[in-house]
Amino acid sequence: MTNLLRFWIFLLISGAVFAAAEPRTVLFYGDSLSAGYGLEDPAGLSFPGLIQAKITEASLPYRVVNAGLSGETTAGGLRRIDWILRQQVDVFILELGGNDGLRGLPVATSRGNLVAIIERVRAKNPSVKILLAGMQMPTSMGPDYTVAFAAMFPEIAEQQKVTLIPFLLEDVGGMPSMNLPDGIHPNPEGHRRVAETVWTYLKPLL
Repeated sequence: MTNLLRFWIFLLISGAVFAAAEPRTVLFYGDSLSAGYGLEDPAGLSFPGLIQAKITEASLPYRVVNAGLSGETTAGGLRRIDWILRQQVDVFILELGGNDGLRGLPVATSRGNLVAIIERVRAKNPSVKILLAGMQMPTSMGPDYTVAFAAMFPEIAEQQKVTLIPFLLEDVGGMPSMNLPDGIHPNPEGHRRVAETVWTYLKPLL
């Protein structure tokens, strides 16, 4: 074997090892819930930060990118998705719609925006794995709107063939002990519970 051939074999092996070691990306795309609004340490105490801790503990080759933005709506998410997708995304967790609901925006509009986001993510990376976080509205929004809003998420998940987290705030929403004084955003304990809910659906995909 010539020295040149040995050199090329070394480069090929080194490149393969480097590629294998390069972590894949789990991206949380959401609003103030993902952003960890009101927490003393949003990066560490928010549920995306806690998911990163679980990934690290499990020695899985993934890194978490938290693209949560407080106040974000589905329309805002659609406007900035192309900028976010300048990076490689392997697992995309879509957590938007809550602000639409609290503002009473038309469910059909929110549905169209969520579907458009999913389609753009897939267009950029057809092999991406997508989780859609379901949300519910308080009864004060009216029964018709509340039912239609809650039904939007499973309908999209079935249509788009994505994994559904039925209710992101399971065992957290409406519980004072799990939320900040505003009654909307989870406190640290609430984020720990949300992280457990998300991990149930995310871990099998990693």
